[in-house]
Amino acid sequence: MFVLELTYTAPLDAVDAVLPAHVAWLEEQYDKGLFLASGRKNPRDGGVILAVAGDRAHIEELVASDPFVVGGVCAYRVTEFIATKTAPELARHRQTLG
Repeated sequence: MFVLELTYTAPLDAVDAVLPAHVAWLEEQYDKGLFLASGRKNPRDGGVILAVAGDRAHIEELVASDPFVVGGVCAYRVTEFIATKTAPELARHRQTLG
């Protein structure tokens, strides 16, 4: 599982100009089952996405395709972790060590 932390690298008006394309991109990833949750940080200086994928390379490729990245308005920090415990609703995403 991955925590994707977005940090805006441009003023909010530039971010907002790309926002509709970013939201459409988010919807595509939800439809594919890759994203579990997402939203803005508070204060609004970026966002956070909880994602699942087979490997880090796939996630790196995915974040490079985000219109926010393509438009040069954000940078990503990707953190991989092993989700050994989850809420019942996320049981299918539980992982084991080793």
